[in-house]
Amino acid sequence: MNVLLINGSPHKNGCTNAALTEMAKVLNEAGIETTIFHIGSAPVGGCVGCGGCSKAGKCVFGGPVADVLPLVEKADGIVFGAPVHYATAAASMLGFMHRLAISGGKYLRHKPAAVVTSARRAGTTTALEAMEKVPQFFEMPLISSTYWPMVHGGKAEEVLSDEEGLQIMRNLGRNMAWMLRCIEAGKAAGIAAPVAENDKRTNFIR
Repeated sequence: MNVLLINGSPHKNGCTNAALTEMAKVLNEAGIETTIFHIGSAPVGGCVGCGGCSKAGKCVFGGPVADVLPLVEKADGIVFGAPVHYATAAASMLGFMHRLAISGGKYLRHKPAAVVTSARRAGTTTALEAMEKVPQFFEMPLISSTYWPMVHGGKAEEVLSDEEGLQIMRNLGRNMAWMLRCIEAGKAAGIAAPVAENDKRTNFIR
């Protein structure tokens, strides 16, 4: 089994990476492989609704959204991590997640997910709420911890001093490992993922 951890910070080795690395350590100790994918420092725009991905099988604008698809496809669980920028999740990460959802949503469905955020001070719960929208849409069991999954610090070294934040990340990793083992056991027992009704599309204004 393997978990893909997506670092949505423009700083590859910053606060968000420190949080994801702490979580990855626990997953590795549980025998689960991990990959940390950095979306990069270049701006990532949002989906423009062009529909090109339905024909190409990936976002036609390329970049990290297209590059990550093979990793998403083979992952058993996914972690979305982003720093707080202006009181919510970094815009590039939100754009990345929205484009990934539109162009590669079929690879997300039913896989356990977690969201992680980092901040110097405030905005963490707003960031978590914004990032949770994608997992909720694709029936991804959302993994929780012993507190909202966040760390605090202005740089990676400060996050390493956030003892409670690191503890939250470790517990999040343990809960992700547990969920993956439960799903594995369920599959071995012949329990398949549910098939959702998805044929009704109505507008609020008719």
